[in-house]
Amino acid sequence: MILFPAIDIMNKRCVRLLHGKREQVTDYGEPRSMARHWQSLGAEYLHIVDLDAAFDGVSDNGKVIAEIVKECKIPIQLGGGIRTLELAKYVLDEVGVTRAIVGTAACTNQDVVENMCRQFGNRIVGGIDIKDGFVAVKGWVEKSTLKPLELALKLKALGVTTIVFTDISRDGALTGINVKETADLMNASGMDIIASGGMHNLDDIKQLLAANMYGAILGKSLYDKKIDFADARRIVKNG
Repeated sequence: MILFPAIDIMNKRCVRLLHGKREQVTDYGEPRSMARHWQSLGAEYLHIVDLDAAFDGVSDNGKVIAEIVKECKIPIQLGGGIRTLELAKYVLDEVGVTRAIVGTAACTNQDVVENMCRQFGNRIVGGIDIKDGFVAVKGWVEKSTLKPLELALKLKALGVTTIVFTDISRDGALTGINVKETADLMNASGMDIIASGGMHNLDDIKQLLAANMYGAILGKSLYDKKIDFADARRIVKNG
C-alpha cells in the first residue's frame, strides 16, 4: 500500500481544512518545505491539492507547485481545478506531475475525461468525494445526484483505473477512515482505490492494509502528529 502525505495549498500556504470548508483552515507553513520534509522521511509519493483552483477555478499557486515538482525526486499526483484537457496536458507535460486527479470534470464532463485518458492513460486519476452518500463537486460545495459506485464504473469505462475516494464528513476531523465504504467501492468496481478522509491512527492503516487497499492519504493525522510517518511506513512494509 502506498502512503501519500497530503499537501493542500491555499494562498500559497500548506493548510488543512475541516470537512472541506475553506473558512475552517489551519496553516501548516510553506508548501515546499513540507514537501521536502515528507520526502526526507521516506515518502514514495506526494498528494497535492490546489484548493484555490478547486474552489474558484483559478489559482496563484502554480509557481509553488512547479517548484515542488522540480525540487522533489519522488512522484507527485495533483488535484484541484483540473477540468479541461488543456490544463491536464499542462500539469502533466509542462509542470511535470506524475498523475492528474480529475474530480468535477469526472462528474460533469466525461467526454473530457475520456480524451484525457486516451492521451495520458493511467496518469489520469478519478477523484470521487462523497457528501451524504452522493458525489460532491467544485471544491465539495455542490452535491450531485450520482452515487460513488455509479461514477466509478462510468470512469472505469472511460479508461480510469485509479480513484481517490474521500468521505468529506470525515476529512480533517480525525474521526477514522471510512474503511467499509471504501473497501466496498474497491471490491465492487475492481479499481485501485486511494482512501482519504479522516485518517486518525495506525489502526486505520492496519485496517486498510487488511482490506488490500491500493493507497491511503495522510493529512491532518500527520500534521497534528496523531500518526508518526515512520511508524506508518513500518506497518506497511511489514504487511
